[in-house]
Amino acid sequence: MTVAVSPDGLPALVLNADYRPLSYYPLSLWSWQDAIKAVFLDRVNIVAEYEHAVSSPTFSMKLPSVVSLKAYVKPSRHPAFTRFNVFLRDRFQCQYCGTTDDLTFDHVIPRHRGGATTWENVVAACSPCNLRKGGMMPAQAKMWPLQKPYQPTVHDLHNNGRLFPPNHLHESWMDYLYWDVELEP
Repeated sequence: MTVAVSPDGLPALVLNADYRPLSYYPLSLWSWQDAIKAVFLDRVNIVAEYEHAVSSPTFSMKLPSVVSLKAYVKPSRHPAFTRFNVFLRDRFQCQYCGTTDDLTFDHVIPRHRGGATTWENVVAACSPCNLRKGGMMPAQAKMWPLQKPYQPTVHDLHNNGRLFPPNHLHESWMDYLYWDVELEP
């Protein structure tokens, strides 16, 4: 139920029952309407609230800014093999030259040479490097990936996602997002 919502829409950060976000990238957010529905269905606990309230003729409630699921959802160990997740694994940079511009993906061993479309053979690449390498093998093109392609865990992608925070983070979310940040004395 993670959706793209604007900060002006007062989204709620969704935490698992262990108070960790369901996902970091994209950040697990629900619209305020979905958060209130989950409250009334008794599926979540309200952890923090906005100052803004919604009202009906007989009821008033502050909008939740952070909710935690009542039932723990076991995260998948391995994420789906998608273009976005390949980019996230490779930190949104070309694995041949390091640029972050004009990204696509490349089969390290070309498909016509038996290379599969798998985590272990696909890397993020900029269009110029992809065109330059073409259908050649890495040794033939003298182009090797900066990092050997691998199947990441969800934890790997979460760690990389922390390097690319969203443009908007409400202050009530901060205690739940970056668990490895050094605490102030």
